[in-house]
Amino acid sequence: MENFRKVILCLIVIMMGIFCAKCRDPVLHRVGGGRYTWAPNINFEDWSSHEQFFVGDWLYFGFDKHLYNVLEVNKTSYEKCIDKGFIKNVTRGGRDVFNLTEARPYYFLSGRGYCFKGMKVEILVRDYLAPPAVPIVVHKTSAADISGNNIQPVLIATALVWTFLFKYT
Repeated sequence: MENFRKVILCLIVIMMGIFCAKCRDPVLHRVGGGRYTWAPNINFEDWSSHEQFFVGDWLYFGFDKHLYNVLEVNKTSYEKCIDKGFIKNVTRGGRDVFNLTEARPYYFLSGRGYCFKGMKVEILVRDYLAPPAVPIVVHKTSAADISGNNIQPVLIATALVWTFLFKYT
């Protein structure tokens, strides 16, 4: 009976592993690629094109809060570097994080004229899709297929499994 419990426990652990394989841990993306890279003259378009952003990930903005800020804006404000009427001021202390909660484009810029010096970034966020599971191929067999030489391996395998499962019950 003890082995039977162990087998059931192993099956539960395997099933949990299968379900967790579809999960993904959130990633912290350092905007610009470094610790304090929310600054002028950094190619944020190039940086973001080499990253993959998924729902649940985080953005980290490191900067001098006395000079720069981080504003979430709409697409028009992003394209024209308009820092009025922003959606959210992300700025808190110069080491600020932002959670990407939806699959959509996000637009960020720095006000005070720094947007015109390149301090803006577009982040395209997608839903995470787990890699497809390996398909299980099931072959149909009939009684005619399990005859002659094919019956012995089936019987041996069944006997081994039966012995393993119920040896100590």
